[in-house]
Amino acid sequence: MKSLTLGYSPCPNDTFIFYALVHDKIDTKNLKFKETLFDVETLNQKALNTELDLTKISYHAFGHMRKNYCLLKAGGALGKDCGPLVIAKNEYTMEELRGKKIAIPGKLTTAYLLLHLYNPDFRLQTSDLLEMPFDKIIDAVAKEEVDAGLIIHESRFTYPSYGLKQIIDLGEWWEKQTGLPIPLGGIIAKRSLGEGLNKKINKTIKASIEYAFSNRAEPMDYIKKHSQELSDDVINQHINLYVNDYSLDVGQDGEKAVNELLSRAEEAGIIPKVKQEIFM
Repeated sequence: MKSLTLGYSPCPNDTFIFYALVHDKIDTKNLKFKETLFDVETLNQKALNTELDLTKISYHAFGHMRKNYCLLKAGGALGKDCGPLVIAKNEYTMEELRGKKIAIPGKLTTAYLLLHLYNPDFRLQTSDLLEMPFDKIIDAVAKEEVDAGLIIHESRFTYPSYGLKQIIDLGEWWEKQTGLPIPLGGIIAKRSLGEGLNKKINKTIKASIEYAFSNRAEPMDYIKKHSQELSDDVINQHINLYVNDYSLDVGQDGEKAVNELLSRAEEAGIIPKVKQEIFM
């Protein structure tokens, strides 16, 4: 039996996707997965150090590690109306946020890349940014510890209850710019595992998602265990938004969106230029 290290986040979409895989609900084709759960920026850093055989990753982070990892076609988070938001307690324009303190969920997140790409003339100094776990950002904005926050995941469902306002939807901006779905995060595997094994892994992840779709209620206890006491309603909203047809297979639109994101990041000098196939 082949043992593989697997990293994913405690967010409902990831625990939903990988529930069947790590609970022996499907045939794993003689593969054993040793899972570890961390927030996405920690996973990004672990992948930079090639610590995991396969892991959830921000597409931005993947741009820095294409030589060691390839993308799988199943398990990712792409879609429409699901991008990161900039929120604040006070009414601001994006231009008015220059020089103000903004909380971000990590410099390797796709959210931060989109903030960079939003406008070539809009640049933030390092001193203007405060990195923190994504689930701490709303509270920091509400308490005015920062002027604004760049939020991801389930935060887009909960920020209004804190009396906060949306400044910009960076996913909506991306969709208007490109006509493509927003690529947020994907599953990467070490190239050294080989194409044959990575294809087997991909099929197994797809089977895990199909099991979860067919047995929607079954993974809920596992999801709740890791979801920081979110309500059932927020959990289901989260899964419905981030787990979709693109999660089963990224497809041509998804591949085009990922390539467009990485190409723009290369042109902006944010990630190195690499000539290499990105999907396995």
